[in-house]
Amino acid sequence: MPKKPKPHAATTTVKSATFDLLRAFNIDKVFGNPGSTELPFLSDWPDDIDYVLALQEASAVAMADGYAQATRNAGFVNLHSAAGVGNALGNIYTAFKNQTPLVITAGQQARSLLPLQAFLGAERASEFPRPYVKYSVEPARAEDVPAAIARAYYVAMQPPCGPTFVSVPIDDWARPAAPVPARSVTRELGPEHGAMQALAEALATAKKPALVVGPAVDRAAAVGLMVQVAERANAPVWVSPFSARCSFPERHPLFAGFLPASPGQLSEALGAYDVVVVIGAPVFTFHVEGHAAIFDGGTQLFQITDDADAASVTPLGTSILATMTPALSLLLERLPQAKRAAPAPRAVPPTPQASDPMPAEFLLDALSKAMPNNAVLIEEAPSHRLAMQKYMPMRGQNSFATMASGGLGWSLPASAGFALANDRRRTVCLIGDGSAMYSVQALWTAAQRKLPLTVIILNNAGYGAMRSFSQVMQVRNVPGLELPNIDFVQLAQSMGCAAERVSRCEDLSAALSRALSHDGVFVLEAMLDSAVPLLYAKNG
Repeated sequence: MPKKPKPHAATTTVKSATFDLLRAFNIDKVFGNPGSTELPFLSDWPDDIDYVLALQEASAVAMADGYAQATRNAGFVNLHSAAGVGNALGNIYTAFKNQTPLVITAGQQARSLLPLQAFLGAERASEFPRPYVKYSVEPARAEDVPAAIARAYYVAMQPPCGPTFVSVPIDDWARPAAPVPARSVTRELGPEHGAMQALAEALATAKKPALVVGPAVDRAAAVGLMVQVAERANAPVWVSPFSARCSFPERHPLFAGFLPASPGQLSEALGAYDVVVVIGAPVFTFHVEGHAAIFDGGTQLFQITDDADAASVTPLGTSILATMTPALSLLLERLPQAKRAAPAPRAVPPTPQASDPMPAEFLLDALSKAMPNNAVLIEEAPSHRLAMQKYMPMRGQNSFATMASGGLGWSLPASAGFALANDRRRTVCLIGDGSAMYSVQALWTAAQRKLPLTVIILNNAGYGAMRSFSQVMQVRNVPGLELPNIDFVQLAQSMGCAAERVSRCEDLSAALSRALSHDGVFVLEAMLDSAVPLLYAKNG
């Protein structure tokens, strides 16, 4: 007797199945910049999903990145075919380094035209964003698109999180496809208990231990656990080099400071400790050459990371693969209360003095005191980062973000994404004049949506970080470092933002008050001293 045929799943369209997936994944916004190959996806847009228009593809990716970081759910991006993906690649790279979950879709020419090298066709589309996406595909059949998007979401959300990419031909969206039910996939990874016991014993018996925290702690919303571990160990807490989040409150008595990305200087900072535990960061991110004496074997090193690649390149010690919440919870359970004396608290710097022209330190100190307690700071001012770390202590979880890649053009649109995610608190974007010009069009999106966003542009008329590096590297007569005569007030006003310029220290307090209380987007251009701060010692 023949077997009874299985009933076929009810069919829908690729587009309808995709929107049903977004709803099931609690994705309520799609960030994009439309092109002709995306029009079938964008037609008859549903009322319950918000399309966020960016004026350039790199801005769309960074806005989705900021929104994803704030909501801790994957951001969804729709890019134009080929050149549009190329425009976005810099911020796709940044999202990869930020470990931000993104599902990036891009248009593609019609399948029937692809053999003819059609206009806007992307050859080998899935290879274009690699290696800076965790998963990349152009499905073989139209009906496979929803399943590919579901897989892209699950992969993006698995630790370490990151962007994924799906190329969708223009004629796929209207084709029939079976619905794809959303699945539950767990994301926490528990640590190996024996390794955690060894770590707890090493911390308990150490004469002078130190903890180093990285961005994964804040990404996991585990800063409270991190504080408990530090207090149980009674150990100083350093921030890993180039950490893109705030994973420990910087006014806490155990906070020790920020590690430099120079091997020699970092080794000097950590050299006095017999046990160093790096939590949620690589061991270590360096930017300049030099001898890393920390790896010579005099210090016992441990690492807790959710990134197997970061564990595999660690040159010394024990790496424990786990996500932050279960690892810190188990460490807290195994770690006895330390009886050693607490380290001396970090000195609070004196208030900077006013002068003419305005010093960056004076502005940063004033901004720190004027910002609302619940504000989030998004930063892209690399030449002023040392001063910011000195005069703008962050409160801990959900208070700070910057780009982990070193690539400019992320923070201004990302700040719009953060503000979109939480319109009940102020988002402050602190950005250099050179950085602002990479994605200045993001101001238009923020203004159209009347976001609670304050943008402070630190204008020193040039690429200050490059001026600093030219001094460190002792090179002279470098072209292209000066940026005179850019009027950010007029630029911001042309895009619908309130804006003003401040040059004198005596006017700063009132200007900050207006900028931080404005109902909508306010751009404050601060004219600063162009003196070059040294980011590293001249000997590296």
